[in-house]
Amino acid sequence: MIKSASILNLLRKNTCILCDKAIIYRRHKTVISGDKQWQEWWIRKKDVLRKVFGYDSFRTGQEEIVDNILLGRDVCGIMPTGAGKSICYQLPALLLPGITIVVSPLISLMIDQVKALNGAGVHAAYINSALTENQITKALYNAMCGRYKIVYVAPERLETNRFLEFVLNADISMITIDEAHCISQWGQDFRPSYLKIVNLIKMLPKRPVVSAFTATATQAVKDDIVCVLGLNNPFIKVTGFDRSNLYFEVRQPNNKDAEVLNYVLSHRDDSGIIYCATRKNVDKVYAMLAKNGIAVTRYHAGLDNDMRKANQEDFIYDEKPVIVATNAFGMGIDKSNVRYVLHYNMPQCIENYYQEAGRAGRDGEPAECILLFSPQDVIINEFLIENKGENNEFTEEERKAVHDNDIRRLKKMRYYCSTKECLREYMLNYFGEYSGKDDCGNCGNCSAVFEEKDVTNTASAIIKTIKECHERFGTSVITGTLRGENKAKLRSYGVDRYSTFGMCRQMSESFIKGVIDKMLLDGYLRETNDMYRLLKLTETSDILISGEEHLIMKWSERKEEFKKEKRTPKSLDADGLML
Repeated sequence: MIKSASILNLLRKNTCILCDKAIIYRRHKTVISGDKQWQEWWIRKKDVLRKVFGYDSFRTGQEEIVDNILLGRDVCGIMPTGAGKSICYQLPALLLPGITIVVSPLISLMIDQVKALNGAGVHAAYINSALTENQITKALYNAMCGRYKIVYVAPERLETNRFLEFVLNADISMITIDEAHCISQWGQDFRPSYLKIVNLIKMLPKRPVVSAFTATATQAVKDDIVCVLGLNNPFIKVTGFDRSNLYFEVRQPNNKDAEVLNYVLSHRDDSGIIYCATRKNVDKVYAMLAKNGIAVTRYHAGLDNDMRKANQEDFIYDEKPVIVATNAFGMGIDKSNVRYVLHYNMPQCIENYYQEAGRAGRDGEPAECILLFSPQDVIINEFLIENKGENNEFTEEERKAVHDNDIRRLKKMRYYCSTKECLREYMLNYFGEYSGKDDCGNCGNCSAVFEEKDVTNTASAIIKTIKECHERFGTSVITGTLRGENKAKLRSYGVDRYSTFGMCRQMSESFIKGVIDKMLLDGYLRETNDMYRLLKLTETSDILISGEEHLIMKWSERKEEFKKEKRTPKSLDADGLML
């Protein structure tokens, strides 16, 4: 065990690495002798930006965050992928007198950022499971001696004896929480180990500045970050989720492989990422593209470390400009010229999709984000959610809360794939941002030609069927009932005796399901949070039956949408429902 007492004097001698003059740091203010020196130090902020990070100017929101940290104020930064979150804490870390601890759950990201910092002449280190115990001992000793300005650490390491010995005797100027959504049970990747950060902050003899950053956070997650971390009067900066250079589209091809191949062949000169939900799909798509002469590589957890590293570098340096990967790939990858991100499968949540799609167009130039959807994607994701590996960190209550939140987010993702409204606006609204525009002009839905249909009577028939079955079935059974399908499964349920059986026989399955999705989106129906996804009525359901409100749905007519059946001379309502 390293004896820390013998090096306390070294720790007390921390100075600003840029001006070599002692700086006394206090909460909410920095005391520097003389206004001139203060101005010089403030100017050096720009020098660090240029000399260390290679930028002539700050991006949106960066300078405000840096300034508030330097003034000793806690910070919560919500900034999309590619907005430059790391500079927001790395730059002030170099100007503050002591050491900055960066808590991150991503080992690969730590390694990449430490490598980049050391390459830029900044001494930094990481503490995680990628190191041996001897290497960890050496890294902590060097940190205690003041060699490192920035130390990255995995949350699981925060309460180990050696790490606690280090932080309790070191001059910690700032604790930064990267991927801060992990501290919230409402976040897409809740980790109980992140709660150790709160205990660590309370244990420190002097409370440092606390800064928290994430790319994706709803209002509930943002509130959780501020509350759980106990941020004091924090400066909160949300730079906005709109990436105007990104084009979003959802496609439902009959053959995904052919769709991917055609797309990649038509973009031969471009670099792109193709995300798949499973390793099996990664290998299949990779083999298919390679067979057709595409310079492609792959990335997933089933490959050994050396191969993953080599494949990643082939992609970054454009030796192989196309990569097929699971969501294990991409964190911390700073490749600016990605012109497209294709999703072979629907991700589990909007947060994941937005982060993964956001790896396109980081240079600000136009890029495309296209999601290839099929109903099977929902089943795959439900299976992955239900079969998550056991995590001993979770209590039974936490495990249930995480499961329910996963299902809720999956629903929102599925609605994104079915909505006919503006895709950009859907995502912005999900994160609590509202542009007030009905047409962004840069997404698949806003570019498409839709007909507005009054589907009130179809919706009324759906509600009546749900009532008649006492809310015991999901979308497929309700749809089959209304279409009067002659299936043994439906007969076994007795739905062929319902008054609504066959009422929408002339309508396609996709049309009725589209109406149900619209009702779910607008709150006229809800689904249960289990694998059966039973349809339930809400307090607004009867409004559609009474005719107090009308349900208008955008729909793109196709030949297959309505069967060519001879109609009887009975009257039809606006959406074709026979009365």
